[in-house]
Amino acid sequence: MKERLFRNKVELIVVIGVIVMLVFTGALLAYLQSHQRLGVPGVRVSGQDGRLVVKVELPERVLDYESEEIPQAPIVTNALPKDTSFGQRLYTAPDGFQILLNVVLMGMDRTSLHKPEFCLTGVGWRIEKSDRVTIRIYEPYPYDLPVARKIVTKQFNFNGQVVTQRGIYLYWYVCDGAISGDPTGLERMWLMTKELLLKGVLQRWAYVTCFAVCSPGAEDHTYERMKSFIASAVPLFQTTAGARIED
Repeated sequence: MKERLFRNKVELIVVIGVIVMLVFTGALLAYLQSHQRLGVPGVRVSGQDGRLVVKVELPERVLDYESEEIPQAPIVTNALPKDTSFGQRLYTAPDGFQILLNVVLMGMDRTSLHKPEFCLTGVGWRIEKSDRVTIRIYEPYPYDLPVARKIVTKQFNFNGQVVTQRGIYLYWYVCDGAISGDPTGLERMWLMTKELLLKGVLQRWAYVTCFAVCSPGAEDHTYERMKSFIASAVPLFQTTAGARIED
């Protein structure tokens, strides 16, 4: 009898504890939502004037690449929150090599930052390999940009023959004062939570992607060209730099 009463008391304490935690969590979230302010982007934008939706300004020319602005596809703009901002340009080198640079900038809704697996597999690419790399940036000072990399494959019919293409997909996340190349998103979520709790600021993260297509066997050469492009392009549109590298 005593054992049963003790067990009931323990269960009651646990239930009360859970209820208190839920109430506290709800109150904390309500407080944060009512007091939070949106942070500054870590990329160059135009058309702010107090508006959430802005234009991410990407450079027209990088090295010897010329570019054209590419509108976002309706399937993208319709799927993401209405306060999402974009910037996208296709860069073409004199020999015809092309790189697509794209930036998705969140507003108050954090679901703008989606996983690349959905986009890549949704348009027919199969992910063969995923890893993490760093790219040395030299302006405004030397630092290593953390980047997630995916090697992807697609097959299609051309004149009755099956043709295989490879793709190099590089991406990272940046906001005012922070950069993350963590593909899981855990680092970014931790930084966002810490800033929200300590300062009441919702970091405004941008999802930056760089994509190029090549023939099988040309992956390493393509990646080296992309590294050179990114090293020159990033200082032209990204306002946040990483930790200084002392040579």
